[in-house]
Amino acid sequence: MDGTQRKNIKPGTKVKIVQKQHQRTGQLTEGIVKDILTNSLVHHRGIKVRLTDGTIGRVQEVVNP
Repeated sequence: MDGTQRKNIKPGTKVKIVQKQHQRTGQLTEGIVKDILTNSLVHHRGIKVRLTDGTIGRVQEVVNP
């Protein structure tokens, strides 16, 4: 599922994110959403979230909606 739309992401959702330092390589980190940091409904590079382990990044893929 698409990570560019805020409606697809809620706290507790399992997602794959790309961290700022990994944007060039595209290395993904999987985790559970704790907080949604992007206020807009759509963001072309992915909605920014904080995972339960404190990692921050932009959602590239929603694993289980």
